[in-house]
Amino acid sequence: MALAERLDQDLKTALRGGDAIRVSTIRLVRAAIHNEEIERGRQLSDDEIRVVLNKEAKRRREAIEMFEKGKRDDLVAKESLELAILTEYLPAGLSLEELRKIVAEGIAQAQASGRKDTGKVMALVMPRVKGRADGQTVNKIVQEMLPEKG
Repeated sequence: MALAERLDQDLKTALRGGDAIRVSTIRLVRAAIHNEEIERGRQLSDDEIRVVLNKEAKRRREAIEMFEKGKRDDLVAKESLELAILTEYLPAGLSLEELRKIVAEGIAQAQASGRKDTGKVMALVMPRVKGRADGQTVNKIVQEMLPEKG
């Protein structure tokens, strides 16, 4: 089943079951997908829908962080529920060990000798981890694994 169809089916199920948080989350995601489709002038593929889902999940993570700083536990709980719902539609993320292995392969492939080669490594690694790892996390690991100078 295509991802868009799955979202539609899950929305219907949530409406029938009275799951208000799931209904609102799926509606927000469908609106974001619809806006992207309008912008591109065509239907999105499953991979493109996952990119939209990742953006929405990232927004939730950032909101959770801000609400935690503001000691708004009620909003942290709401955003956490929404993030959990979004995560159901995304592929499983890579573990830190898997990510470090991919970064090490990227460093070897780019023949990187120092942090000045970060861009080369990122260009090789990001397509391999697309949708399964956050760019900031990847960058942090690349910085850790590359020597200061070189």
